[in-house]
Amino acid sequence: MNEIENWYDNEYEEWNRLERHKIEFEITKHYLDKYITKPESKIFDIGGGPGRYSIYLAKQGHKVTLLDLSGKNVCVAKEKTAEAGVVLEDCVKGDALALPEYEKESFDVILLMGPLYHLTKAEDRKKAVEEARKLLKKGGILIAAFISRYAPIQDCFSYLDFYEDEVKELLHYLEDGKNNEGGFTTAYFTSVEEARSLMQEQQFKELAFVGVENILGCKEQEILKLPNEEQKKWLELGIALAEDEKLYGTSQHFLYIGEK
Repeated sequence: MNEIENWYDNEYEEWNRLERHKIEFEITKHYLDKYITKPESKIFDIGGGPGRYSIYLAKQGHKVTLLDLSGKNVCVAKEKTAEAGVVLEDCVKGDALALPEYEKESFDVILLMGPLYHLTKAEDRKKAVEEARKLLKKGGILIAAFISRYAPIQDCFSYLDFYEDEVKELLHYLEDGKNNEGGFTTAYFTSVEEARSLMQEQQFKELAFVGVENILGCKEQEILKLPNEEQKKWLELGIALAEDEKLYGTSQHFLYIGEK
């Protein structure tokens, strides 16, 4: 955890990432809007980083609490919240494996869109979901994000750059999903089957499983150079294809949406 915390505190600017990856941001927001329908929902954004999604949801009148491992991200979230003119219920530094003592079954929605990227041990991923589930009301919605095992391959393909890797070094991610290489901190890349199994074990009812970027991902740089109206057309196509199981492997991120 110290290594991961240091990455976000000192080596990486998370706020800017979704500026560069607008496709991920816009398609994820589409699914937040689709499944968070109760006015003034009480939402816990676990691993919410610098608050991109928390701020988006707070602007819609939801009551959002943000927690993140990185002290820097928490500070940025507070600054950006003030700039946006919205208020979060709470904005705290913390660990998804040791959540604060909030009342059980007190949240309408829980976002787990970050912690599962970095938990390389199966028991830790299970615990993160268990801890989140305890705080979720019956009938509440869990939205969890995963990095796909195909993400490193997609990343190299989108830039046509192998860095210093050989083909076999990229393909190893499909075997164990673990990243201990340079360029990113300790991470865990997940298969569709593994992500679904993790949630089924916790007795969630699947509402949607989404390949976020799908076919748009490898052309993102070109799409973002287009006029806004043309970008919107491609985003509409991406949304239309996001739940096509045949295309899951083309995405860098997955979203699981489930009901308790």
